[in-house]
Amino acid sequence: MKPAWMHIAEGEIGQHEITGGENPRIIEYDAATTLAAKTDEVPWCSSFVNWVMSRAAITGTRSAAAKSWLSWGIGLTVPSLGCICVLRDVRQPPGHGYHVAFWQGESEGRSILLGGNQSDSVKISTFGLETFQVQGYRLPG
Repeated sequence: MKPAWMHIAEGEIGQHEITGGENPRIIEYDAATTLAAKTDEVPWCSSFVNWVMSRAAITGTRSAAAKSWLSWGIGLTVPSLGCICVLRDVRQPPGHGYHVAFWQGESEGRSILLGGNQSDSVKISTFGLETFQVQGYRLPG
């Protein structure tokens, strides 16, 4: 069964950064964190997850850092539809390259995630597990 927050996240598919301007919806996502950025050019994947969870009346991390979700809620050993997935791009220096989004599934060695700031938009994307290693799966606790 799909968690209630997934309906909210799916409703945002198509929101994207605006070249030469600011998308007010992304600024709204950023307002769900303590960073409260005023530009859509900063990393906003965690802002999106925080905004979605707040709309579902669930307190998120309030942090714009994707890895902040690793200590939030309850950890899962096996992912479930809509759980929060934290990945790290192993090509980045240690401590960098984190991304957070909602898990949709896996196929052929790739995680399928619905998230913000995926190619500068809210969309469903795939991430190769050899490069983007799963750091954790989380659900509200």
